[in-house]
Amino acid sequence: MGWKDRHSGARGYHHGNLREALIQAALNLIAEKGPAGFTFADAARSAGVSAAAPYRHFRDRDALMADVARQGFARFENTLSIAWSNGKPDAMTAFANVGKAYLHFARTEPAYYAAMFESGLPPDLDADLQAAGDRAFGVLRTASDALCALLPAGKRPPALMMSLHVWALAHGIASLFGRGDAGRRKLPMTAEELLEAAVLIYLQGLGFSPVAPT
Repeated sequence: MGWKDRHSGARGYHHGNLREALIQAALNLIAEKGPAGFTFADAARSAGVSAAAPYRHFRDRDALMADVARQGFARFENTLSIAWSNGKPDAMTAFANVGKAYLHFARTEPAYYAAMFESGLPPDLDADLQAAGDRAFGVLRTASDALCALLPAGKRPPALMMSLHVWALAHGIASLFGRGDAGRRKLPMTAEELLEAAVLIYLQGLGFSPVAPT
């Protein structure tokens, strides 16, 4: 089942489910036109309701997009948490799994990914949105804390700095080479291989011992 199949039920809402119908309509429109390619009225039309109906749940288009992004971050957090698996089987392997999960999410949930990172919304536009984003980033921060603990106390890098560096690496590779829409650029290798090599070089620079590819 493809992404559009899983999110194609926007018109089939029933009374009391308008909010979810609008979110699904927004996801369909993001997939077709990009996060900036449609209006609030377009979302209403796609959901099969009047232009005034969305105001029952959202004050404007930004509020709708914020809710889409919030849902995306919640899914993202779950994906990363499963990959981290409380640091099992070991912190280094679990850390690599988080990077793979990042790329997997960008590839399999491109509409959510675009809403989260490419909609132009300020991250602090909505308290719930900011909290959801912070929780997702918290998984990466936890993984960085655990990895830093493997180094001698006097040689540990700041875990926050490390998590930000790795986030930037994963996000850049996902956005350029690992996405699941027409914006994906070609590589002579997989996005996973590129990220694995980049993180390995980075970790070696921090003093971690070389790790065999998994």
